[in-house]
Parts: sequence; C-alpha cells; structure tokens
Amino acid sequence: MTLTVVAALYKFVTQPDFADRRQPLLDACVNADVKGTLLLASEGINGTIAGSRKGIDAVLAHIRSLPGCADLEHKESHAEGNPFLRMKVRLKKEIVTMGVPGTDPLAIVGTYVAPEDWNELISAPDVITIDTRNDYEVKIGTFEGAIDPKTTTFREFPAWFREFRKEHANTRVAMYCTGGIRCEKSTAFLKNEGIDEVYHLQGGILKYLETIPKEESLWRGECFVFDQRVSVGHGLELGSYDQCHACRMPISDEDKASEYYEVGVSCPHCHDSHSKEQMHRFTERQKQMELAEQRGQAHLGESQKKS
Repeated sequence: MTLTVVAALYKFVTQPDFADRRQPLLDACVNADVKGTLLLASEGINGTIAGSRKGIDAVLAHIRSLPGCADLEHKESHAEGNPFLRMKVRLKKEIVTMGVPGTDPLAIVGTYVAPEDWNELISAPDVITIDTRNDYEVKIGTFEGAIDPKTTTFREFPAWFREFRKEHANTRVAMYCTGGIRCEKSTAFLKNEGIDEVYHLQGGILKYLETIPKEESLWRGECFVFDQRVSVGHGLELGSYDQCHACRMPISDEDKASEYYEVGVSCPHCHDSHSKEQMHRFTERQKQMELAEQRGQAHLGESQKKS
C-alpha cells in the first residue's frame, strides 16, 4: 500500500487580503487531490493536509508562493489511507484562538528550543514546564514533570496562567504543544504579561517525537492528533488510541472493553452525559456509517466529528 503523506503546517504572517486567498488555495488542494483543513486569518495560515507526495508538494508550493510564506515550515508523517474525508479552507479571526487582543507572535515571542536541547531545559530545577494543550490531549501523553492546566479550550489558558503566576512570580517557563503554533501565542502572551524567560519547543511534540530516540525521550504516552489517526508515538508511528464519535475523547482498548462503550454512540467518558434524543441520533449515524462502509463509500458524518 502506498502511504499517504500527512503535512502539518502553520505560518504567522500579516495578510489583510486573506479572504481573497481562500478560493485559489481550495482550488489548488482539490486539483492536487489533497484533503484536510486549512485555516486562514489576517494573522496567518494553519492546518493539516494529506495526500500523495506529488499532491502535498503542489499545495505546499502554492502556499509558499503567497507573499510572506516563502519560508513556511511543515512537519510530515504518514498514514495508511487518507485520514481526512474532504478538503476545507476556512476563514477565521485567529488561526489559533486565544482571544486576547494584542497577542502578536510577529511582534514578540519566546525563545525557541530545539528538540535536541529540550530535555536539558525541562530537567533544570528552576524551570517550570507547562503543557498548553487541552485536557483530553494531555490525558494520553505528556512530558515527564509537566504541569497540566486542565483547560478545555485554549481560550481558558490566559485566565489559568494569571492565577498560576501568583504563586510562581519569578521563574523560567518552558511550554509546548502539538506542532508549535499554540506556543507562539502563549509565549507572546507570557512576554506581554511580564515574564522574561519564556521558552518553547521548536516544532512542538511532533518534531520531538520525530527527532529524539525513544530511549532518550522524556515523553510519556502518545500524542493526540486531530485526524482519524487519533494519536502517534515515537517516530510518528500510528498510536494505539481510537476516538469516541459521540464526545471526541481519545479512547483506549480498556475503554472499549467497558460496558459503557458502544461504537459510535458512547464511551466511559460520556455515557451519562447525552440525552435520549442524542443517543438515538448517534445510533442512527453509526448505522449509516456502517452501511456506507459496506458499500465502499465515505460517510461525511465521519468527517463532521473532526470539524
């Protein structure tokens, strides 16, 4: 089987005409038979796409031809089959939503730390390491000794940190996220809040897992990704987690052995949080997905859960 190339990318760049770039970018993706989601905002571009080697190269060439995007970096992994069912290019206010006006990574940002130097930094006794991802992501994997803010959305991070710093006023802070984009915003936020020594993992967890050998790694668990692979491990190999279609939480084999697990309908995390009407809708959706699979067709309801 020919492996699908999965490319994760982002670039902070001022683009007041971002809305005009949507259709040409969508056309370039469709023409290259590339699928996934790309976000465009006045502050830049962000997203993950998947397709053939030729297709991904064509889309990356299109993006790099845009003003200010020539030095766009991306991270690659592979999947058996395309982990996305369709292509979406969406217009947003922010390419990663923090909701704090004036947080501009193009104006101020923390110090980048290469994966090769990350272990030494976070092992230092005067460094506090913070995971900037959401609670369900942290649940399946994180760096040894890192603090989990237990946020459900990135919008909650600023308020959490303002409380946290009351007891940690003078410290060095190291932060990380999946691909690096959240840390661009979070380190800019911390610098604006008056924290001088702020560091972030260059390329995020994905670059670390790709670069650092497992036997030298301080990463524990797997890394959640926002496509049908659900998680990856060291070397960006496919992880062991599935995802509950009802609540979107990553689920393990142990979760699937639970009496509360029903494919496409519920899991131990959400079995008591849905109404009868919702459960009925989930059951009908699962039936339609199974029928579509039997016919060898993609069911768009599957892609909706990734939106």
